[in-house]
Amino acid sequence: MSQTQRTVDLRIPSDYGYEKVAMDAAGAVARRMGFSESRIDDLRTALAEACLNAMEHGNRFARDTQVGVLLTVADDHLEVDVIDEGRGETAPHITEPLSLGHQPGVAHGNMGMFLITQLMDEVEVSHQAHGNMVRMGIYLEQPKPSLAKVSSQPLFHSAR
Repeated sequence: MSQTQRTVDLRIPSDYGYEKVAMDAAGAVARRMGFSESRIDDLRTALAEACLNAMEHGNRFARDTQVGVLLTVADDHLEVDVIDEGRGETAPHITEPLSLGHQPGVAHGNMGMFLITQLMDEVEVSHQAHGNMVRMGIYLEQPKPSLAKVSSQPLFHSAR
């Protein structure tokens, strides 16, 4: 099977609401590829979380920053890169959430990244020269594992 690739490259402002533009684009691409509506919902949710993390933690909602979203279509999967401009926190480590309940006095955190790993087939988080990147992969035919693989190694061996 050939690995013919097509890409969609978006730049969205670091402002609440623009994550929906990325969600809609990813949903349209996934629908065109033949993903089920349930998997499209997973993709849209994970992408929204990644975009909001990039806006808030990476770009600190600075008005002059953007979040890059690169959708790469391959024969058997969709790869989604979310890249911030790295003015804030560096790429997080993916761990269990600090607290699953809303208990007074208990710190909460890591819920967004935890959710992303549960919804996508593969997730990689890295710090780039000019920001942070979350690379997510969702496969067309492969059944979704109970826990996504989290790696510091390249997930996809695509020719870019």
